[in-house]
Amino acid sequence: MHELLEKKRAEQRKDYLHKLAHEITNLAKEKSKAIAIEKLKKVSKGQRGDGRAKLRKRLHNWVYKNLLEKIKTTARRKGIEVIEVNPAYTSVIGALKYCPQYLIDKDTAGAYVIGRRALGFKEDIPENYLKLLSDKDYMLYSIARLEERKHELKIKLKQEANIYKRKAIKQELSKLNKDIELIYKHLQSLESEPSAQKQGSLWKEPVRGRSFDLQKAWLAVKVALTFPILEKSFVRDFSPLRSILVSGDWDRRTSKARPLSEWVVAQGVVIQCSGNF
Repeated sequence: MHELLEKKRAEQRKDYLHKLAHEITNLAKEKSKAIAIEKLKKVSKGQRGDGRAKLRKRLHNWVYKNLLEKIKTTARRKGIEVIEVNPAYTSVIGALKYCPQYLIDKDTAGAYVIGRRALGFKEDIPENYLKLLSDKDYMLYSIARLEERKHELKIKLKQEANIYKRKAIKQELSKLNKDIELIYKHLQSLESEPSAQKQGSLWKEPVRGRSFDLQKAWLAVKVALTFPILEKSFVRDFSPLRSILVSGDWDRRTSKARPLSEWVVAQGVVIQCSGNF
């Protein structure tokens, strides 16, 4: 839809959204179903000089919130129930849980999460992901990969003269530092929890006093998997995670990204640096 609307004028986009809202509500009425949508308050569209001109242009043409408002208005006139859900982590959960499981795209997977949330379902973390979060060796491996990426970005920053591109690199470095800190804190929580709680059940339901709640656990899974396994912080294809999700086989996936002999050496460096957090 983004690509289609980018080529249209404002009035054409408005007309297209009007027709689309009616198509969606007509389908809901035909099937006698409610419509589930995200409850969005504000969508950030970036700012001038952030080094992400192409992304800003796309976000400027992003009309998702306008579409949701038209759907709500049209549905109300037709007597169709609209259920608004918390949008937190719908994309992350959909990408990590349903993309590799059903081999579907991120948008469809995110819609699954929205629909299930509207029905009152909770998105527990799959068992093999829980085991991954409890595996100290894998967590050390993921930190080593993130530290490696951090080193690459620092070199890139020194070589880049364009102030806007430098700003984008600095933003990526800042996010990377937060991701590394998240995994370090997670490792510390593993060492502080009783061994009986380290087998995976720790993150299934929120528990008072627990160091990581369910949403933070999903974020930890995202950080530990996307770049360390998929070698990119943002991807469209999550099918490589299927072997981990289904069988818990992360050794085979990591050996493709980086030989185990290399990251075993990196563990000592990671442990030495952990005091910084």
